[in-house]
Amino acid sequence: MKPTQQLREQDVDVRRFEYDDGAVLAADFGFVGESTVEIVDDTVIVVADGQQYDVELNGDAQAFMKNGVLTIEVSA
Repeated sequence: MKPTQQLREQDVDVRRFEYDDGAVLAADFGFVGESTVEIVDDTVIVVADGQQYDVELNGDAQAFMKNGVLTIEVSA
């Protein structure tokens, strides 16, 4: 299943942007108090408002979380 589908099934608003050198996923979790994001192997693990979200990826990725918005950059 694609990362955008995984997040949408968990009621997270997500957009995908394609570029020549990769793609960017932006997921809005809304305002959340404490949140963390970590990449373990090919999985992005997000904990926001006490809930855990796992997103499976293919390829090298970086993930950032700021103001309730998760950004995942995937290299081509």
